[in-house]
Amino acid sequence: MIFPLEELIEYDNNMYEITAAALRRSYQLSMLRDPEIDENDGKVVSLAARQVFQKDVEFRLEP
Repeated sequence: MIFPLEELIEYDNNMYEITAAALRRSYQLSMLRDPEIDENDGKVVSLAARQVFQKDVEFRLEP
């Protein structure tokens, strides 16, 4: 899967939040060595972004 550009273009909330969530999820996936990474041709960031945009994972920023 490539980076979910359509979802990014249509996203109308805080871009900082979604970027921070995708980056944090990328880190989590790589540290856990999630098998889904191999299914996604090793593209951790695009996998994490897809999970965040499709709301497979939830996120919130803490103050």
